[in-house]
Amino acid sequence: MTDKNQKPFGVKVELPANDPFRFPHLLGDEWAGTRWYATAEERDIAMAAIIKQPGNYRRGDKPSILVTPVDAA
Repeated sequence: MTDKNQKPFGVKVELPANDPFRFPHLLGDEWAGTRWYATAEERDIAMAAIIKQPGNYRRGDKPSILVTPVDAA
């Protein structure tokens, strides 16, 4: 059984189309990741943590990622 069958609520993280980290010598066009959770509430808490301003960033800087909720069903 795969994670998404056991945990049907996911968070997909990917780079925006114009992000310099998409260059082939860095992360590339295909870089993305999905994390799976057992409940929608767990997923929503994780999304909030991913989107939250990281403590080690300068004020006003924002991570250059796209965060999308995913349902396996």
